[in-house]
Amino acid sequence: MDNPPPVALTIAGSDSGGGAGIQADLKTFHAFGVFGCSAITAVTAQNTLEVAAVHVVPEELVREQIRVVASDIPPNAVKTGMLANTALVETVADAIDEHRLPNYVLDPVMISTSGRRLLDREAEETIRRKLIPLAAVVTPNLHEAHILTGLTVESPHDLVDAARAILDLGAQAALVKGGHLPGDEAIDLLLSEEGEFTWSRPRISTAAGHGTGCTLSAALTAGLAAGRPLVEAVAAAVDFVARALADAPGLGRGRGPINHFVKVLPGGPSGPEGREGGRVREGSEGPEGPEGSE
Repeated sequence: MDNPPPVALTIAGSDSGGGAGIQADLKTFHAFGVFGCSAITAVTAQNTLEVAAVHVVPEELVREQIRVVASDIPPNAVKTGMLANTALVETVADAIDEHRLPNYVLDPVMISTSGRRLLDREAEETIRRKLIPLAAVVTPNLHEAHILTGLTVESPHDLVDAARAILDLGAQAALVKGGHLPGDEAIDLLLSEEGEFTWSRPRISTAAGHGTGCTLSAALTAGLAAGRPLVEAVAAAVDFVARALADAPGLGRGRGPINHFVKVLPGGPSGPEGREGGRVREGSEGPEGPEGSE
Protein backbone atom coordinates (compact mmCIF):
# COMPACT_ATOMS: atom_id res chain seq x y z
CA MET A 1 0.00 0.00 0.00
CA ASP A 2 1.43 3.36 -1.04
CA ASN A 3 -0.22 5.18 1.85
CA PRO A 4 -0.49 2.89 4.87
CA PRO A 5 -3.19 3.81 7.38
CA PRO A 6 -2.47 5.46 10.70
CA VAL A 7 -1.99 3.02 13.58
CA ALA A 8 -3.54 3.09 17.06
CA LEU A 9 -2.70 0.81 19.98
CA THR A 10 -5.18 -0.08 22.71
CA ILE A 11 -3.92 -1.44 26.03
CA ALA A 12 -7.00 -2.76 27.79
CA GLY A 13 -9.05 -5.73 28.92
CA SER A 14 -11.00 -8.14 26.73
CA ASP A 15 -14.81 -8.13 26.91
CA SER A 16 -16.28 -11.50 25.90
CA GLY A 17 -19.62 -9.77 25.24
CA GLY A 18 -18.00 -7.60 22.59
CA GLY A 19 -19.43 -4.27 23.73
CA ALA A 20 -16.51 -2.74 25.60
CA GLY A 21 -12.78 -3.13 26.13
CA ILE A 22 -10.46 -4.33 23.39
CA GLN A 23 -13.36 -5.41 21.20
CA ALA A 24 -15.04 -2.00 21.25
CA ASP A 25 -11.70 -0.25 20.72
CA LEU A 26 -10.77 -2.27 17.63
CA LYS A 27 -14.25 -1.85 16.12
CA THR A 28 -14.00 1.89 16.67
CA PHE A 29 -10.50 2.14 15.20
CA HIS A 30 -11.76 0.31 12.11
CA ALA A 31 -14.76 2.64 11.79
CA PHE A 32 -12.37 5.61 11.75
CA GLY A 33 -10.10 4.04 9.13
CA VAL A 34 -7.28 3.43 11.61
CA PHE A 35 -5.33 0.16 11.88
CA GLY A 36 -5.75 -1.21 15.38
CA CYS A 37 -3.20 -3.08 17.47
CA SER A 38 -3.76 -4.34 21.00
CA ALA A 39 -2.11 -5.38 24.24
CA ILE A 40 -4.54 -7.30 26.44
CA THR A 41 -4.29 -6.64 30.17
CA ALA A 42 -7.09 -8.91 31.40
CA VAL A 43 -9.51 -11.50 30.09
CA THR A 44 -13.06 -11.08 31.39
CA ALA A 45 -16.13 -13.28 31.22
CA GLN A 46 -18.94 -10.79 30.83
CA ASN A 47 -22.18 -9.97 29.05
CA THR A 48 -24.73 -7.16 29.28
CA LEU A 49 -25.77 -8.28 32.77
CA GLU A 50 -22.55 -8.98 34.65
CA VAL A 51 -18.80 -9.41 34.81
CA ALA A 52 -18.67 -13.03 35.98
CA ALA A 53 -14.90 -13.52 36.09
CA VAL A 54 -11.64 -11.67 35.53
CA HIS A 55 -8.20 -13.11 34.81
CA VAL A 56 -5.40 -10.53 34.90
CA VAL A 57 -2.62 -11.05 32.36
CA PRO A 58 0.90 -11.18 33.90
CA GLU A 59 2.72 -7.88 33.58
CA GLU A 60 5.62 -9.53 31.73
CA LEU A 61 3.29 -10.55 28.91
CA VAL A 62 1.63 -7.12 28.80
CA ARG A 63 5.07 -5.50 28.60
CA GLU A 64 6.07 -7.83 25.75
CA GLN A 65 2.86 -7.19 23.80
CA ILE A 66 3.56 -3.47 23.88
CA ARG A 67 7.23 -3.92 23.00
CA VAL A 68 6.68 -6.05 19.91
CA VAL A 69 4.00 -3.72 18.53
CA ALA A 70 6.02 -0.57 19.20
CA SER A 71 9.16 -2.04 17.63
CA ASP A 72 7.50 -3.13 14.38
CA ILE A 73 4.19 -1.28 13.94
CA PRO A 74 4.78 1.96 15.85
CA PRO A 75 1.44 3.53 16.75
CA ASN A 76 0.53 7.13 16.01
CA ALA A 77 -1.60 7.16 19.17
CA VAL A 78 -2.25 4.89 22.12
CA LYS A 79 -5.01 4.48 24.70
CA THR A 80 -5.34 2.57 27.94
CA GLY A 81 -8.49 1.15 29.47
CA MET A 82 -8.72 -1.54 32.14
CA LEU A 83 -5.37 -1.92 33.92
CA ALA A 84 -6.57 -3.95 36.92
CA ASN A 85 -3.79 -3.43 39.48
CA THR A 86 -0.75 -1.44 40.56
CA ALA A 87 1.76 -3.75 38.87
CA LEU A 88 0.06 -3.34 35.50
CA VAL A 89 -0.28 0.42 35.89
CA GLU A 90 3.43 0.69 36.58
CA THR A 91 4.29 -1.70 33.73
CA VAL A 92 2.22 0.25 31.22
CA ALA A 93 3.54 3.62 32.40
CA ASP A 94 7.11 2.41 32.01
CA ALA A 95 6.38 1.01 28.54
CA ILE A 96 4.72 4.22 27.32
CA ASP A 97 7.71 6.19 28.53
CA GLU A 98 10.34 3.72 27.28
CA HIS A 99 8.89 3.43 23.77
CA ARG A 100 7.94 7.12 23.59
CA LEU A 101 4.40 6.25 22.58
CA PRO A 102 2.72 9.44 21.32
CA ASN A 103 -0.77 10.89 21.80
CA TYR A 104 -1.58 8.88 24.90
CA VAL A 105 -5.29 8.82 25.83
CA LEU A 106 -5.90 7.65 29.41
CA ASP A 107 -9.37 6.20 30.00
CA PRO A 108 -9.21 5.50 33.76
CA VAL A 109 -11.50 2.45 33.79
CA MET A 110 -12.34 1.61 37.41
CA ILE A 111 -15.81 0.05 37.60
CA SER A 112 -17.79 -1.88 34.98
CA THR A 113 -21.24 -0.83 33.77
CA SER A 114 -22.67 -3.68 35.86
CA GLY A 115 -20.90 -2.37 38.98
CA ARG A 116 -17.90 -4.71 39.28
CA ARG A 117 -14.61 -3.07 40.30
CA LEU A 118 -12.03 -3.39 37.49
CA LEU A 119 -9.15 -1.56 39.22
CA ASP A 120 -7.67 -2.25 42.64
CA ARG A 121 -8.06 0.74 44.97
CA GLU A 122 -4.33 0.66 45.63
CA ALA A 123 -3.68 1.40 41.94
CA GLU A 124 -5.56 4.70 41.97
CA GLU A 125 -2.64 6.68 43.40
CA THR A 126 -0.26 5.05 40.92
CA ILE A 127 -2.47 6.26 38.07
CA ARG A 128 -2.31 9.79 39.46
CA ARG A 129 1.44 9.65 39.94
CA LYS A 130 2.68 7.71 36.90
CA LEU A 131 0.06 7.71 34.12
CA ILE A 132 -1.66 11.08 34.25
CA PRO A 133 1.60 13.03 33.69
CA LEU A 134 2.15 11.03 30.48
CA ALA A 135 -1.33 11.67 29.09
CA ALA A 136 -2.22 13.89 26.18
CA VAL A 137 -5.79 13.67 27.46
CA VAL A 138 -7.58 11.91 30.33
CA THR A 139 -11.24 10.89 29.83
CA PRO A 140 -12.92 10.18 33.20
CA ASN A 141 -16.63 9.89 33.87
CA LEU A 142 -18.02 11.63 36.96
CA HIS A 143 -17.18 8.79 39.36
CA GLU A 144 -13.65 8.42 38.00
CA ALA A 145 -13.11 12.18 38.11
CA HIS A 146 -14.13 12.17 41.77
CA ILE A 147 -11.71 9.33 42.58
CA LEU A 148 -8.83 10.98 40.72
CA THR A 149 -9.34 14.48 42.13
CA GLY A 150 -11.26 14.06 45.38
CA LEU A 151 -13.75 16.63 44.13
CA THR A 152 -17.51 16.20 44.13
CA VAL A 153 -18.77 16.50 40.55
CA GLU A 154 -22.48 17.31 40.53
CA SER A 155 -22.88 20.25 38.16
CA PRO A 156 -21.49 21.60 34.88
CA HIS A 157 -19.32 24.01 36.85
CA ASP A 158 -17.87 21.05 38.80
CA LEU A 159 -16.73 19.57 35.47
CA VAL A 160 -14.42 22.54 35.03
CA ASP A 161 -12.97 22.18 38.53
CA ALA A 162 -12.36 18.45 38.03
CA ALA A 163 -10.73 18.99 34.64
CA ARG A 164 -8.46 21.69 36.05
CA ALA A 165 -7.44 19.39 38.92
CA ILE A 166 -6.49 16.69 36.42
CA LEU A 167 -4.36 19.18 34.50
CA ASP A 168 -2.72 20.10 37.80
CA LEU A 169 -1.74 16.42 38.13
CA GLY A 170 0.24 16.75 34.89
CA ALA A 171 -2.11 15.85 32.03
CA GLN A 172 -2.07 18.01 28.91
CA ALA A 173 -5.86 17.93 28.65
CA ALA A 174 -8.92 16.46 30.38
CA LEU A 175 -12.24 15.45 28.85
CA VAL A 176 -14.68 15.02 31.74
CA LYS A 177 -17.80 13.12 30.69
CA GLY A 178 -20.91 14.52 32.32
CA GLY A 179 -23.48 12.07 30.99
CA HIS A 180 -24.62 11.15 34.49
CA LEU A 181 -25.30 14.73 35.55
CA PRO A 182 -28.99 15.45 36.26
CA GLY A 183 -31.00 17.31 33.65
CA ASP A 184 -32.23 17.00 30.10
CA GLU A 185 -28.85 17.71 28.52
CA ALA A 186 -25.85 15.38 28.37
CA ILE A 187 -22.61 17.31 28.82
CA ASP A 188 -18.92 16.74 28.06
CA LEU A 189 -16.20 19.26 28.90
CA LEU A 190 -12.70 19.48 27.49
CA LEU A 191 -10.05 21.62 29.16
CA SER A 192 -6.62 22.10 27.62
CA GLU A 193 -4.08 24.83 27.01
CA GLU A 194 -6.24 25.81 24.00
CA GLY A 195 -9.12 26.70 26.29
CA GLU A 196 -12.36 25.29 27.61
CA PHE A 197 -14.77 23.53 25.26
CA THR A 198 -18.11 21.88 25.99
CA TRP A 199 -20.57 19.83 23.98
CA SER A 200 -24.25 19.42 24.82
CA ARG A 201 -27.08 17.38 23.36
CA PRO A 202 -30.48 16.12 24.45
CA ARG A 203 -30.21 13.13 26.73
CA ILE A 204 -31.01 9.79 25.04
CA SER A 205 -33.37 7.47 26.91
CA THR A 206 -32.10 3.94 26.25
CA ALA A 207 -31.27 0.68 27.99
CA ALA A 208 -28.00 0.59 26.02
CA GLY A 209 -24.75 2.25 26.99
CA HIS A 210 -22.31 -0.58 27.62
CA GLY A 211 -18.94 0.45 26.22
CA THR A 212 -19.65 4.14 25.64
CA GLY A 213 -16.56 5.23 27.60
CA CYS A 214 -14.29 2.78 25.82
CA THR A 215 -15.70 3.79 22.46
CA LEU A 216 -15.33 7.51 23.14
CA SER A 217 -11.68 7.20 24.17
CA ALA A 218 -10.99 4.88 21.22
CA ALA A 219 -12.61 7.30 18.77
CA LEU A 220 -10.54 10.13 20.25
CA THR A 221 -7.39 8.01 19.96
CA ALA A 222 -8.22 7.23 16.34
CA GLY A 223 -8.65 10.91 15.59
CA LEU A 224 -5.30 11.78 17.13
CA ALA A 225 -3.65 8.89 15.26
CA ALA A 226 -5.03 10.31 12.03
CA GLY A 227 -3.53 13.72 12.82
CA ARG A 228 -6.67 15.57 13.83
CA PRO A 229 -6.26 18.47 16.27
CA LEU A 230 -7.47 17.62 19.77
CA VAL A 231 -10.71 19.63 19.71
CA GLU A 232 -11.67 18.26 16.31
CA ALA A 233 -10.86 14.71 17.42
CA VAL A 234 -13.02 15.11 20.54
CA ALA A 235 -15.90 16.55 18.50
CA ALA A 236 -15.81 13.60 16.10
CA ALA A 237 -15.62 11.12 19.00
CA VAL A 238 -18.55 12.69 20.86
CA ASP A 239 -20.61 12.68 17.66
CA PHE A 240 -19.80 9.03 16.88
CA VAL A 241 -20.75 7.81 20.36
CA ALA A 242 -23.99 9.83 20.38
CA ARG A 243 -25.14 8.33 17.10
CA ALA A 244 -23.96 4.84 18.08
CA LEU A 245 -25.96 5.11 21.31
CA ALA A 246 -29.06 6.40 19.56
CA ASP A 247 -28.90 3.50 17.10
CA ALA A 248 -28.07 0.75 19.64
CA PRO A 249 -28.85 -2.74 18.26
CA GLY A 250 -30.87 -3.93 21.25
CA LEU A 251 -28.69 -6.93 22.12
CA GLY A 252 -28.72 -8.66 25.48
CA ARG A 253 -31.03 -8.52 28.50
CA GLY A 254 -29.08 -5.88 30.43
CA ARG A 255 -27.12 -2.72 29.59
CA GLY A 256 -26.67 -3.42 25.90
CA PRO A 257 -23.87 -2.42 23.53
CA ILE A 258 -23.96 0.56 21.20
CA ASN A 259 -23.83 0.39 17.42
CA HIS A 260 -20.24 0.48 16.18
CA PHE A 261 -21.51 0.20 12.60
CA VAL A 262 -22.70 3.81 12.43
CA LYS A 263 -20.80 5.88 9.89
CA VAL A 264 -18.11 8.30 10.89
CA LEU A 265 -19.06 11.66 9.43
CA PRO A 266 -16.47 12.87 6.89
CA GLY A 267 -14.33 15.36 8.73
CA GLY A 268 -16.47 15.00 11.85
CA PRO A 269 -18.87 17.74 12.93
CA SER A 270 -18.14 20.99 11.17
CA GLY A 271 -18.16 24.51 12.52
CA PRO A 272 -19.21 25.76 15.92
CA GLU A 273 -22.61 24.06 15.83
CA GLY A 274 -21.12 20.56 16.12
CA ARG A 275 -23.49 17.75 15.27
CA GLU A 276 -27.22 18.25 14.81
CA GLY A 277 -28.86 18.67 18.18
CA GLY A 278 -25.60 19.59 19.90
CA ARG A 279 -23.55 22.67 20.63
CA VAL A 280 -19.87 23.29 21.00
CA ARG A 281 -18.51 26.58 22.25
CA GLU A 282 -15.22 27.84 23.54
CA GLY A 283 -14.69 29.96 26.61
CA SER A 284 -12.55 30.65 29.64
CA GLU A 285 -14.91 32.16 32.16
CA GLY A 286 -15.91 29.08 34.12
CA PRO A 287 -19.71 28.80 34.48
CA GLU A 288 -20.28 31.81 32.22
CA GLY A 289 -18.40 30.07 29.42
CA PRO A 290 -19.52 27.27 27.15
CA GLU A 291 -22.17 24.67 27.72
CA GLY A 292 -21.72 21.10 26.71
CA SER A 293 -22.63 17.44 26.17
CA GLU A 294 -21.78 13.83 26.94
